[in-house]
Amino acid sequence: QVQLVESGGGLVQAGGSLRLSCAASGRTFSSYGMGWFRQAPGKEREFVAAINWSGGRTYYADSVKGRFTISRDNAKNTVYLQMNSLKPEDTAVYYCAADRSVIPSRYGIDYDYWGQGTQVTVSS
Repeated sequence: QVQLVESGGGLVQAGGSLRLSCAASGRTFSSYGMGWFRQAPGKEREFVAAINWSGGRTYYADSVKGRFTISRDNAKNTVYLQMNSLKPEDTAVYYCAADRSVIPSRYGIDYDYWGQGTQVTVSS
């Protein structure tokens, strides 16, 4: 079993940056693909980014491509989401999730474990 704890959310002005972290428990972290999802009030959860077990492959939603970067440090059991050039429409609760698949999915239903989420608010 994997437990995930997100941190790093907060309030930032448009154009600013934040780095989210997701710390995982368990010795099998390096065997999981990891993803970041977000959910804004009144909207469905959406895919943001994913990274495979080694960090060699990354995937992004079109809405964040070029602004967000996902990375991982398997020695620290942590995955990161660096968010630059933030926009008010990036405001949401951000969740990290773990996926046993070789290629991490863009669909939340495919993920096995979820964190509790961290709030990101971008003011205009």
